[in-house]
Amino acid sequence: MLSLSAIRFFLQAALRSSELTMSLFSFEHSKRAMMADFVFYGFSIATLLLFLCLHCAAKDGLSAGIFVFAGCLSANVMEYCLHRFVLHQLTPFRDWHLRHHAQPKALMGTPTIASAALIFLLVALPAYLCLALYQALALTLGTVLGYFLYSLTHHAVHQWHGENRWLRTRKSWHALHHHVNPARHFGVSSVIWDYMFGTA
Repeated sequence: MLSLSAIRFFLQAALRSSELTMSLFSFEHSKRAMMADFVFYGFSIATLLLFLCLHCAAKDGLSAGIFVFAGCLSANVMEYCLHRFVLHQLTPFRDWHLRHHAQPKALMGTPTIASAALIFLLVALPAYLCLALYQALALTLGTVLGYFLYSLTHHAVHQWHGENRWLRTRKSWHALHHHVNPARHFGVSSVIWDYMFGTA
């Protein structure tokens, strides 16, 4: 079990890292801070995958895969719900998000320290306390992977130029949210929940 000192060390290290590149509550990022976010989550995915491979018996592979899928799915549902119900309805988040709508090319996003702390406190820690170790690792891996895919997709939609069909489709969908009706088209990495909940 993780000790309190280990948790404190992790959070202090993450805080020091975050303070080097951006203010704790700044949603505007430098290119360096944005890249640090992608590197942090890429490293986290690789580390979680390594630990999952070390702690998952071959007979539990299917179960681990189901937990990874469940983590990805839950991250995708959280993406939709947070965007719709928090970023568009709750102050101060709504005000921060309106800045993003006003400046869609600006590098804005959740600070790494905040997203990592939320994933740790809301997913990793409860999973660790309630599930077998390999299941907790798999669920956390899926959630981190889902968040990383959302973050990368949102960045690509606003910053990348290309003729890739997938990117054009995501850009068109997100442009509907930004420029036609901000009360619709909340999904960034997926359209499933918009269709399911009538916001397509």
